[in-house]
Amino acid sequence: MNRLFRLLGLLGIVIVLLFSYLYYVWYVDEIVNIPEGEKIELYIPSNTTLLEFFNLLDEKEVLLNIDNFEIFAVLKRIKKIQAGRYILKSGMSCNEVAKMFVSGLQTPLKVAITPSRLPQDLALKLSNKLELDSITIINALLSDSLASVYGFSKLDFYTLFIPDSYEIYWNISMEKLLNKMKVEYDKFWNEDRLNKANNIGLNPKEVVVLASIVYTEQSQFSDERPRIAGLYLNRLRIGMALQSDPTLIFGLGDFSRNRVLNKDKNVDSPYNTYKYTGLPPGPIYSPDKKSIEAVLNPEDNTYLYMCAKSDFSGYHAFAENLSQHNINARQYQRALNKARIYR
Repeated sequence: MNRLFRLLGLLGIVIVLLFSYLYYVWYVDEIVNIPEGEKIELYIPSNTTLLEFFNLLDEKEVLLNIDNFEIFAVLKRIKKIQAGRYILKSGMSCNEVAKMFVSGLQTPLKVAITPSRLPQDLALKLSNKLELDSITIINALLSDSLASVYGFSKLDFYTLFIPDSYEIYWNISMEKLLNKMKVEYDKFWNEDRLNKANNIGLNPKEVVVLASIVYTEQSQFSDERPRIAGLYLNRLRIGMALQSDPTLIFGLGDFSRNRVLNKDKNVDSPYNTYKYTGLPPGPIYSPDKKSIEAVLNPEDNTYLYMCAKSDFSGYHAFAENLSQHNINARQYQRALNKARIYR
């Protein structure tokens, strides 16, 4: 009997030591194969199976002991992990790693949305940063029915994405992405900006259309944009055609052009602001916030004309009357001819 008790006691000690060891291995000891103070990104695609997840961890060699982690997952009855972008840090235990993937404790991306000429351009940029593919994004952006849900048309739906940096989850769905951007859009168009738009006689969409022209006219130096905005607002107030080369180029669809010819001005396009007065039917770019602010806070000037400076500095020469503008324009045209820029 004493021998039995001793054996049971010894077995109890072994069990305690075993559980203590397993507790240490799974809940205390570091399992992440990363130098101290460093971290690593890991992307888990949607619908990844547990086996595919284990294979990915093994392939990336992010764990010191993949076998221990798999045993832990089986004993914890882990059957599914969440897709997303995860940040593994040095010092993490087996339990911490498993909890992160099972609970979906992913880290959002800092996505910088830059101005885009076309919805297709925006779709490509987003698909390069998110799990969403470009076809899914472009189909959504060019959907009239979906655009109307958010108060847009397919001509301007992509301007829902106001260029800026946003925190977005890598595996976000298209619906959630649109909802997030609508929240950001409404946040941007606060009462102050809405009042400013009303003061210049435009609604937010019209402000964006004009801002897209201002941005395309001056994408290099933002300090000149309020002056350009003031000029175009002057033209709108008196019913004068905007006569913007970028809108005509947009209508022609040839974005390689550096020069507009007189024959181009006869093209019948709603974006031909030489032929039609007022704003074009939609934006010719998704303008950044500085361009929108330039329209909302325009320079109070009396300019009606402008053309690029002949020194190719990127700035413009402004004029209040046609005679002065013609002088500026001839100087620029001579500079183009000298540089052999004919289109």
